Amino acid sequence: MNREQSVKLSNRSVGTDYPPFIVAEMSGNHNQTLDRALEIVDAVAKTGAHAIKLQTYTADTMTLNLNEGEFRIDDPESLWYGESLYQLYDKAHTPWEWHKPIYDRCKENNLICFSTPFDETAIDFLESLNNPIYKVASFENTDLPLVRKIASTGKPIIISTGMATLSELDETVRTARESGCKQIILLKCTSNYPASAENSNVATISLLKNHFNCQVGLSDHTLGIGAALASISFGATFIEKHVTLSRADGGVDSSFSLEPSELEMLVVESKRAWQAIGKIQYGPDKSENASLQFRRSIYVAQNIKAGEIFTEENIRTIRPGFGLPPKYYPTLLGKKVNKDVKMGTPLSWDIIG
Repeated sequence: MNREQSVKLSNRSVGTDYPPFIVAEMSGNHNQTLDRALEIVDAVAKTGAHAIKLQTYTADTMTLNLNEGEFRIDDPESLWYGESLYQLYDKAHTPWEWHKPIYDRCKENNLICFSTPFDETAIDFLESLNNPIYKVASFENTDLPLVRKIASTGKPIIISTGMATLSELDETVRTARESGCKQIILLKCTSNYPASAENSNVATISLLKNHFNCQVGLSDHTLGIGAALASISFGATFIEKHVTLSRADGGVDSSFSLEPSELEMLVVESKRAWQAIGKIQYGPDKSENASLQFRRSIYVAQNIKAGEIFTEENIRTIRPGFGLPPKYYPTLLGKKVNKDVKMGTPLSWDIIG
């Protein structure tokens, strides 16, 4: 299979030839104030991250206004235990009238801004803002009519793979491509909040990359940056993390979100991890050439006169490395010296015999 092509996201390329593309997911961490949303944009810009992602929906476009049965979150392990779906989405959504000010602030900060739409009306609205990239959330990755509508814009699509089987993903990717999408990035995702490192399974990234011949990244809901960095060694070229100003401020997603200083660390360390992958290399790298002189080699350890023999006392294997390699040491013992040699002389074949 051919090597997967890079993807162009606005003015940046995403692929193995480039440092990982880092996206800060704002989600509901604006805590329902536009000023805080704009503060998050400014803080993210200072970290060196490449983009901010929003979510475009209302409670009414997501669910029904019911507080019973399957419309209520009854899992005691959930961060949102006791809330109805409608209440949660109403609290977490980003008001649509905020989108333009947020997009404008991102532009001022040289950040790419894009969003996840959750229904067709959100796509139409985002198109009116010239949204450059679309994200399909894990819970919508089997909503083929939605995928088809997004793909028809012709813009790059990022698809989270949470919960999806390989056959479901195959159907989703095929639908996107057949509907006009030329640039797709798949994100390995565990749809649990927070997710554990043990359930991240970033080894799947290389399989996704090979199977779908596209760029693959990680939508990471774990705490910290360990899982994100590990994903790079499996070929991740795109990393998305939720971000907040301070977890202490609270908010619907704050407990598994990075603070700005942590996001900055992810930007720096993800680039280092990408650089460290390099290529298969044996023998001295160019940067190691100067270090060859410090290898061990055989040196004269005492003054020796012509006709004397080499012994364990008068030759030693030491640093630096200008003498014969240590593998010849047993062979040299007992051999005669053909001229006077001083202590500190690197051993060479021309003084033997």
